[in-house]
Amino acid sequence: MRIDAHHHLWDLQAVHYPWLMETGKPRFFGDPSSIQRNYLLDEFRADAERQGIGASVHIQVGAADAMQEAKWVQSVADDNPDWPLVQVVFCDLSTEGVVRQLQAFSKMSSVRGVRQIIGRAPGEDSQSGTRQLLDNSSFLEGLKATADLGLGFDLQLLPDYMEATAEVLAQVPDLKVALCHAGSPYDRSEEGLKNWTKQMECLSALPNVYCKLSGLGMFDHDWTTQGIRPIVETCIGQFGANRCMFGSNFPVDSLSSSYDKIVKAYEELIPSKYHLDIFKSTAQGFYAFNFN
Repeated sequence: MRIDAHHHLWDLQAVHYPWLMETGKPRFFGDPSSIQRNYLLDEFRADAERQGIGASVHIQVGAADAMQEAKWVQSVADDNPDWPLVQVVFCDLSTEGVVRQLQAFSKMSSVRGVRQIIGRAPGEDSQSGTRQLLDNSSFLEGLKATADLGLGFDLQLLPDYMEATAEVLAQVPDLKVALCHAGSPYDRSEEGLKNWTKQMECLSALPNVYCKLSGLGMFDHDWTTQGIRPIVETCIGQFGANRCMFGSNFPVDSLSSSYDKIVKAYEELIPSKYHLDIFKSTAQGFYAFNFN
């Protein structure tokens, strides 16, 4: 059985997601209009099970109320015991009272970690100011509190911020970190990938940082298997198969391809001797799934 280590679900009647309600606004990953509807577990499972997936990690997705979203995901997990589902929640680690918030989240049996995005895309980051978290001592304390509670941290950022982020993470060596979307290599030019490769070394040098092979269609809707080959090979080369894991980023990446195409591309690019690690074992250990 395989694990999808990065996907989303949403029920627009159960939880309020501002960005899913905002019509006519293109995002860095494309026009979201086709996914501005309910996307529930049954639809996800239909795609995933066809590719041998039998468990998954739900990643927070911009709900107005993070606790409401977490409780809804917990209810989905409870209602579907035949589908092992764990989740990564949103929490502002720089805010006052963060320990109480983290403790409340950690009481839910499905919660494995936190995601607070540092970088999405150059245009959006210039408006959100999330890069400033790296200079905020309260954010560092929040990361330490996350580690103290045995939770992990899902890291989404751009290559531009990797060196500064590595300096912060080096101060929390016992924090398990999952780098989302292979570090978001948004510039696919030869020079862009060369810079991304160099910056990735700052993170891969930290033994507690893992890498998700996910979300590669967000910055290139015309991606091909051979086009992403250097990204996949660099990730495996720097982190090793035992620190890499597969994620579909569905339904966001459905804007650029089918679930089948994504899995088939990784099956071709990842040496068969690494399939077990990248499609299952790494995620199983990192997110503490309770099955063999």
